[in-house]
Amino acid sequence: MTQMRRHAAHTQERTMLNHLKQYFGSRRTGGHGGLDIARHIGPGLLVTVGFIDPGNWASNMAAGSQFGYALLWIVTLSTIMLIALQHNAAHLGIATGTCLAEATTRYLPRIVGRAVLASAYLATIATAMAEVLGGAIALQMLFGLPVRAGCVIVAAASMAMLMTNSYKRAERWIIAFVGVVGLSFLAELALVKVDWPQAAASWITPSMPTGSAAIIVSVLGAVVMPHNLFLHSEVIQSMHFEGQGEQVIEERLRYELFDTLFSMGVGWAINSAMVILAATTFFAHGIVVDDLAVAAATLSPILGPASSAIFAVALLFAGISSSVTAGMAAGTITAGMFDEEYDIHDRHSSIGVAACFVGAVAACLVVPNPFEGLIWSQALLSLQLPITVFVLIRLTSSPRVMGKYANSRPLNALLVGIGVIVTILDIVLLTGM
Repeated sequence: MTQMRRHAAHTQERTMLNHLKQYFGSRRTGGHGGLDIARHIGPGLLVTVGFIDPGNWASNMAAGSQFGYALLWIVTLSTIMLIALQHNAAHLGIATGTCLAEATTRYLPRIVGRAVLASAYLATIATAMAEVLGGAIALQMLFGLPVRAGCVIVAAASMAMLMTNSYKRAERWIIAFVGVVGLSFLAELALVKVDWPQAAASWITPSMPTGSAAIIVSVLGAVVMPHNLFLHSEVIQSMHFEGQGEQVIEERLRYELFDTLFSMGVGWAINSAMVILAATTFFAHGIVVDDLAVAAATLSPILGPASSAIFAVALLFAGISSSVTAGMAAGTITAGMFDEEYDIHDRHSSIGVAACFVGAVAACLVVPNPFEGLIWSQALLSLQLPITVFVLIRLTSSPRVMGKYANSRPLNALLVGIGVIVTILDIVLLTGM
């Protein structure tokens, strides 16, 4: 009898485990459970950390402190654009097994491809400059280090992470950093009184207050960053789904969209929180933020002593983690110039990474005003963005490149519309300068 009861108990346990496996995706059932979905989340978060870097902090703080909730719409619009573009870049990597940089070299005329990648590389240096500078400002806030010394420390730490970590290890670090940044801003929002009806209206109602053109373009460039399009396609293509059959490709295309929506949604929430925080604490008190260190110091008497430390720690994590993704993107671009995949142990990739950080530190040393440097670095990204967008459209709409996975006409129309909007905003900025 005892043996029969044990057998019955074991049978019941196996039945329960089988049910759990069926619902949570540990085995193939024809459907997909929670664990199967979670397995596909990761590459998009590498992109997310790239658009919550210190440049975003400066742009968002300037937007909120100068114009209140009025510019929240550009965060929403930029995120929608980003979802479409990042999904399209990932689509390229999944379907072809080549990243955007490799495809640019392979399918565009040589002189055109080199010019496109050179402009993207310069934009990546501008990105890395903002990220390194932001991390250095955080070190100054926390430990009193000079900004120039902090720039060298942050650049060296980021390069060390890239030289010693695989993609998977980098993903774990970066996901942790994104979590710290997100929790930090949630903690800050819990300390202020937000006018949620006004914020909700501002998220969907475009407006362009007098003097806001540079800030609008800066926010756009800070969210839709050219180097992230190269990075996302590289991370995806490194998994080489194209050699695993059509079923795997089509499955990955479906789940990649989920990954992109989830990751970009996280970024939208954090960027929105920055603008709302600045609007609630600075704009409401007539304070215009023109220095991140001053922003943290001003938050302290308004929100309490903990807010300054929360701000600085989150800024440091954002600076280091986004510097890692910028360096990876730089290596991707230089490797792509030689029609190669990114490999940190290959000289084309490693030289690209090292030169990016050297250029970023050099730019940090000559920028007279760190906060303005952060703002204008993001605006410069938006000037390069139309080039990358239209090259991406050219590649992903070509049956020669994509085969049967080439863009549909409605998707092409959406992507071209995004490129036109970005170009118009750039023209507005240039004519208003």
